[in-house]
Amino acid sequence: MKSKRTVAFSLLGTTLDAGKGAGRWSHWRPTVSICQHEDLLIDRLILLHGRSHSKLAKCISDDIRLVSPETEVVPQILDFTDPWDFEEVFSTLLDFSEQFPFNQEEEDYLVNITTGTHVAQICLFLLTEARQMPGRLLQTGPPKGKKGGVGSYYIVDLDLSKYDSIAMRFEKRSKDDISFLKAGIETRNAEFNSFIERLEKVASRSAEPIMLTGPTGAGKSTLAKRIYELKRNRRVISGNFVEVNCATIRGDAAMSALFGHKKGAFTGAVTDRKGLLRAADGGLLFLDEVGELGLDEQAMLLRAIEEKTFLPVGADREEQSAFQLICGTNRDLQYEVSKGNFREDLLSRINLWTFRMPGLKDRPEDIEPNVQYELDRYARDTGKRITFNKEARERFLSFAMSPEAAWKANFRDLGGALTRMSTLSKGGRITVDVLMEEVERLRQLWGQDSRLNRSDTAHIVEEVLGSERTSQLDLFDKAQLGEVLRVCKESKSLSQAGRTLFAVSRSKKKSANDADRLTKYLKKYGLSWADSQIG
Repeated sequence: MKSKRTVAFSLLGTTLDAGKGAGRWSHWRPTVSICQHEDLLIDRLILLHGRSHSKLAKCISDDIRLVSPETEVVPQILDFTDPWDFEEVFSTLLDFSEQFPFNQEEEDYLVNITTGTHVAQICLFLLTEARQMPGRLLQTGPPKGKKGGVGSYYIVDLDLSKYDSIAMRFEKRSKDDISFLKAGIETRNAEFNSFIERLEKVASRSAEPIMLTGPTGAGKSTLAKRIYELKRNRRVISGNFVEVNCATIRGDAAMSALFGHKKGAFTGAVTDRKGLLRAADGGLLFLDEVGELGLDEQAMLLRAIEEKTFLPVGADREEQSAFQLICGTNRDLQYEVSKGNFREDLLSRINLWTFRMPGLKDRPEDIEPNVQYELDRYARDTGKRITFNKEARERFLSFAMSPEAAWKANFRDLGGALTRMSTLSKGGRITVDVLMEEVERLRQLWGQDSRLNRSDTAHIVEEVLGSERTSQLDLFDKAQLGEVLRVCKESKSLSQAGRTLFAVSRSKKKSANDADRLTKYLKKYGLSWADSQIG
């Protein structure tokens, strides 16, 4: 197999490479030395120099031909008006690299960063790191203790994954960041762990908007704060974390809260207000329940994301703000777009990175480590360390991981339960009596919610089947179908809905196909899974 040719790029060193007469061979000249190493054959040297240094460039070219006849020297004129002007030097080198006929199949490239001004060396480094110049860095050094001689050289590959110790450090940092996003909780759910690993990569590398979806209480707000802290620790952002629940603001109040207002813009505007977008400049803005924003606010938000400018209420001059955006929602925004409630262009801008947070009921294996996390949090907040006795802990975990535990508010329910039991415990121990009191309270809470949901299922059937077909159903069938459709709407997949609906009977079977059972049930009414998601 034919070996590749080696091509080196080197800026002429107007001071280090200089020298006249026979005496020039008595001192180290970095450009000449590149071609003097027995174990480094340079097939072609692209010698970059200014027009005013053409004479020195010719002398260097001639000397290289003497020490390395195999090396073809190609002088290339690059003129810098000011070699210390970063913009000019970078632009000139970028233009050169864009026009150079790189042929990576037949040639390997080295970029010498020993000569030239520090500005030029930095520019060559950046172009090589960005693969604009697809090669490795070459660094040479003078011989130790001698004026003349070949000296040494080092070749640096900027693919850091090739260096074991560096790769191990990056891997450790990634693992630490993943643990940080999970608040140090040793979660066991494979789907959640995979979700956090992907999120860590995006949060570390991208400044584009992130959207967190999932049910209320799944931890979107807490995770957004963790992402902010991770970015701040990485020195990616330096501004503030600004959070707003969009469901709590409407109309002029929303405009004012988000974009600010000028004094006198409306009744009650007695002073200027800078707004939350301005407060988030250089930091992170978390818009929870973003689906609750009105269409006017959505239009202004889109412009603020794309152009980083916005117009406060009553102002005649725009404000600027550069912020990282995270949006949270428990709504199906694509469905809201179809209903005309959400702007399609805004959705396409904020859902480049969309992550769905599973609810607590979908992560039963993570309940135990989260129980311990909540107890530790209670200890930090109150200074009181609370534990379960053995029987109470086993019975609570059994209940918490059973189909009976709805966890409708997800971690809010779990955190509230642990806080109540910790507060009522005597001697720092949660007993079976305290536990059973809390279990009964949760059963009543979820039972009330269920009854409210069941009384409201009639309209779900009508939305899906239509008034005429609904009127032809017996009350019994209507109630049963309504409950099935409610569960389907609250589930993110056919399989999840099947597991919920057939939780008891499936435990008595050796094998279960809940999705198939649900599909056949819906088919009785001429419905599919997609039909069950309407409304």
